[in-house]
Order: sequence, then C-alpha cells, then structure tokens
Amino acid sequence: MSKPWILGLTGGIGSGKTAVAQHFIDLGVHLVDADHAARWVVEPGRPALDRIAEHFGQEVLLPDGQLDRAALRGRIFQNPEERRWLEGLLHPLIGQEILAHLGRAESPYAILVSPLLVESGQHRLAQRVLVVDAPEHLQLARTIQRDHVTEEQVHAILQVQAKREERLRHADDVIVNDRDLSWLKAEVERLHHFYLTLRGGQP
Repeated sequence: MSKPWILGLTGGIGSGKTAVAQHFIDLGVHLVDADHAARWVVEPGRPALDRIAEHFGQEVLLPDGQLDRAALRGRIFQNPEERRWLEGLLHPLIGQEILAHLGRAESPYAILVSPLLVESGQHRLAQRVLVVDAPEHLQLARTIQRDHVTEEQVHAILQVQAKREERLRHADDVIVNDRDLSWLKAEVERLHHFYLTLRGGQP
C-alpha cells in the first residue's frame, strides 16, 4: 500500500475547522491534531516539561506536577523573547510527535489539523493545504458564544494568528464557512471524494 499523503488543515479561530476536522474523521480519515501533540510533549515525565520548569521556575507547575498553562501563558504573553525560547524548544518536539502519529495512518490520505499551520512552519509537513475561512464578524460571534470571552480577547488571538491573506496564500483548497452545518458537511464530502483521486496530494 502506498504511503498516505498529508493534508494540512487550518483556519482562524471560530472559522469552523473543528467541525470540518470532525467530519473528515467521520468519513474514516486518519487525523492528527497539532494542539494534542503540543499537550503530549509537555506531559509529566517528558523531557520538555523538565526543561520548561528549569527555565521558568517551579511556579509554572501545578501541585500535581502538570504544566500550569495559565501561568506559562502569563509569562510568555508579554515577553516575545521568552515565547521564542519556548517555541524553539517545543516546535521540533511537536513536529516529531506529529510525524510519529501521521506515520500510523492507514487511510489513503491523512490530515494534520493545526491552528498555526502556517505560522509554525507545519505546512511544510503537508503536500496540500485546506483552509477553512470565515468572515471576521462570524469568527467573532462564534468564538464569543463558544468560549464566553470578550471581543477584545478574540481580537488579541486574531492578532497572533496568521493574517487571513497569509493563510490563503498557502491554500490549495478553501472552504468559506458562512452557511449552515449541512452545507459544510456536503463541502467536506465533495473534497474528500476529490482527495481520494489524488496521488501525493496533487492532481
């Protein structure tokens, strides 16, 4: 059997990429979530967590030895240098974790879903990129409703994520998710059937 090719799936906050990812899973496609990989590499007992505690101090750990994400976020959010140090440590480890999980795929193609696919350079792991896009007013409304956050907080996240133009520049395929869920599912199915005809992610 030929090795599955990799589809990178991304989209801004509130674009609907989680719903798209779930529908691909329902269709039997092997999917790896970069956010999950990012959590796995900092689990207790993994070398990354020791390095983080060494660098930032024990106050970034919870009493049970898990990473205190809120405390760590607080340390790096206002400090670009510390954020770069952390990214330099974690990105290669997350990349290895992702490749190991993608390597277990048995579907004709596998999906790497990552909110920071473009920014982190993870798009280089993929042969093809699908961007889920949505008008900003919909991104705001969905995220505020889902996460119970303020408009300011959503704007702050949008600032950190790649600009829409940058994401779309890397896209081979785009779903503009501004309709209902049944339309979205139909779009995913249409793309899935197209992807099954591809070898190595290209027509």
